[in-house]
Amino acid sequence: MRVYIETYGCSANLNNAEIMKGLLAKKHKIVSSEKDADLVILNTCVVKGPTRNKIMGRMQSIKKKLVITGCMPAAELETIQRIKPSAVCVGINSIKRIEEAISAGKNILDKEKEVKLGTEKINENRLIDIIQISEGCLGNCSYCLTKLAKGNLFSYPEERIIAEIKKSKCKEIWLTSQDCAAYGLDKKTNLVNLLKKITALDKNIKIRIGMMNPDNILKILDDLVQIYKNPKIFKFIHIPLQSGSNTVLRNMNRFYNADDFRKIIKRLRDEIPEIQIMTDIICGFPGETSKQFNDSTKLIREIKPDAVHVSRYWQMKKTKAAGMEQTAEKIIMERSKAMNELVRKISAEKNRELVGWKGKVFFNEEENKGRNDSYRQVIVKCKSDLKGKEADVEVIDSGTYYLIAKLQ
Repeated sequence: MRVYIETYGCSANLNNAEIMKGLLAKKHKIVSSEKDADLVILNTCVVKGPTRNKIMGRMQSIKKKLVITGCMPAAELETIQRIKPSAVCVGINSIKRIEEAISAGKNILDKEKEVKLGTEKINENRLIDIIQISEGCLGNCSYCLTKLAKGNLFSYPEERIIAEIKKSKCKEIWLTSQDCAAYGLDKKTNLVNLLKKITALDKNIKIRIGMMNPDNILKILDDLVQIYKNPKIFKFIHIPLQSGSNTVLRNMNRFYNADDFRKIIKRLRDEIPEIQIMTDIICGFPGETSKQFNDSTKLIREIKPDAVHVSRYWQMKKTKAAGMEQTAEKIIMERSKAMNELVRKISAEKNRELVGWKGKVFFNEEENKGRNDSYRQVIVKCKSDLKGKEADVEVIDSGTYYLIAKLQ
């Protein structure tokens, strides 16, 4: 069969799609568009309401054989069966059984955790290897539906992760999970121990560490700061704040406060001044007052993160927050707009400060787009094709989310 895979959500989902492509390519042809396919796989995400709604619309519009994978089969099986009863569902712990599900035309929804390492895969970007290090998390956020799909933390064995990196032919490695800082905390190890073993490998690689929650960063902060100084690790960190109000954070069931976030950022910037800080903010969480929203904007102005993912709160059934008194949609929209304007202004200012920067860039995308050591996107406009190459550049201009450079 000709198979088309459409993926939504995080880098772990993207990696799951790569694994499915690798497994299915043995018997089937992987195609790049729905119109060329006999079978469509929707690799789903339930983090944000608009994405969830788009996926449900796609379920209805697809007339070909349909397989649903990702988080939705575990979190909302009844929704899928109502909208598309003919669809085959493959759970988050059954990705490696995708061929079996298709051949038998049956749902496979395993409960036992699946280690998504050691399989053949077809990388979305031949220069980047996405490696999952765990499944699930230690949290229980009141707004999150993903917990229903992925469950509690299950850290993959260190030796399996190391083996995956050893065999990789890519220079850029993404370590990903729901919360990388939680890695190993369900066992007798932690993320820093894993990073020490990875950076000790005799390989010319650069490691991008995925999202890390503040409460679990605090448990390893001293050692994490030191390992981040290793030249094999990109000076980039994604730490979701979600709210600058301690009351809202408690209602979200987040296990840290605003001062914890400040402490982490200060420590990182004191020791690694060039580090790029990315964070997340949710606007309009149930019960959020104007003052509490202002606590978020004040903290963002104070910290001045380099990049911010701004999300409107979206009511998700089955979550604790869905039963709380909801903020009016108009207020959510107004706050989201105001926050987006603020973070765009800060991002643009931070990039303007880097005009004149000189250094090396690894070009990992088409159109001569690359990343420097702080994982900032750098674009060079020239006739040469730089993809897969490293070059010395000088930044001559900037945009809100990227730098423009010339070759030195």
